[in-house]
Amino acid sequence: MSLDRGRPYLAIPGPSVMPDRVLAAMHRPSPNIYAGALPDMVETIRPDLREVAGTAGHVAIYIGNGHAGWEAAITNLFSRGEKALVLASGQFGLSWANAARGLGVEVEVMDFGRSAAADPARVEARLREDRAGEIKAVLVCHVDTASTVRADVPAIRAAMDAAGHPALLAVDCIASLGCDEYRMDDWGVDVTVAASQKGLMTPPGLAFLWFSPRAAERCRGADLRTPHWNWGPRAEAEEFWQLFHGTAPTHHLYGLREALTMILREEGLPAVWARHERLARAVWAAVEGWGAGNPAIRLNVADPGQRGRAVTSVLMGAPHATRLREWTETRAGVTLGIGLGMNSAEDPGADGFLRVAHMGHVNAHMTLGALAVMEAGMIALGIPHGEGGLRAAAEVVAGA
Repeated sequence: MSLDRGRPYLAIPGPSVMPDRVLAAMHRPSPNIYAGALPDMVETIRPDLREVAGTAGHVAIYIGNGHAGWEAAITNLFSRGEKALVLASGQFGLSWANAARGLGVEVEVMDFGRSAAADPARVEARLREDRAGEIKAVLVCHVDTASTVRADVPAIRAAMDAAGHPALLAVDCIASLGCDEYRMDDWGVDVTVAASQKGLMTPPGLAFLWFSPRAAERCRGADLRTPHWNWGPRAEAEEFWQLFHGTAPTHHLYGLREALTMILREEGLPAVWARHERLARAVWAAVEGWGAGNPAIRLNVADPGQRGRAVTSVLMGAPHATRLREWTETRAGVTLGIGLGMNSAEDPGADGFLRVAHMGHVNAHMTLGALAVMEAGMIALGIPHGEGGLRAAAEVVAGA
């Protein structure tokens, strides 16, 4: 018998749960796109986007997803043949590298595997070797959405400074913005990439670039830049249409306005970060409790300091993760994330991995409910596990 009737819960790392208020804000007739209420509203969005990223720098909005944000960053940062150093800790770091390579950028990848963050000491050593300053920019995912590894961005910036290297620092915050603590200016980041569909609680369709005056100056002559991707007019438009290189994404903007109000004006960004921290720790506690009865069940990232607070990758041993995901979705209405890019000799096809998202518009009962469904699935499928998982998660939520 299936118990999946009722409202489904999408516990995948984007698109995240959309607040009813955001959806309601979008449910309206199309506005005048030339003057009046819409341009006035957009003028309130832009400073709030700066606030959520922790920067006083420039911000550009694009119609597109996270991959579009990557392309916007690459085309504005580089000329053809210039060099990027990509610090990869999972599928999305490697994919960003491939996107840059496909646009004609020379790419060097420092691959730190799928379970550990970039080592700042290795980054510093490599930059010291680059005496000619060939590396134009260092690219890194703050949280890799697939492996759920979180990079220590301030430590990477410190390593770059210690090496005395002039490279720009570009950070992918697609999975982390509005979930993990992030302070662009304080951490010395030159370019930040994000998208609407995760911590910003708005349907997929918007990508964002924040860039420093230093990046704007250093990249002024980038020859990969095209009129559509050009961040200049989008950041300092003389006419409203230039903000979007054409028609504005009107209904997404209404949704984003509501989401930013909820994040910044009602809950407050420090409280948002604290909520994600607590919910993440509840998930970790449950997995560790289940693993006490089955060593095959464990967190992909051993060091808590290197784990993202928006999504958690879990190893269960092939094929149990896929079996459990299928059970939770078809029998209980909870959709868990696939083990994207996590295939290994130990778990071919990534059937041994799943991801539990706890990002955006998520509260304690949603996270505890997803964990309870996972435990019910393990019981139903005969997957061995420790009995203390749910208790441990409840204690974290309770503040014990």
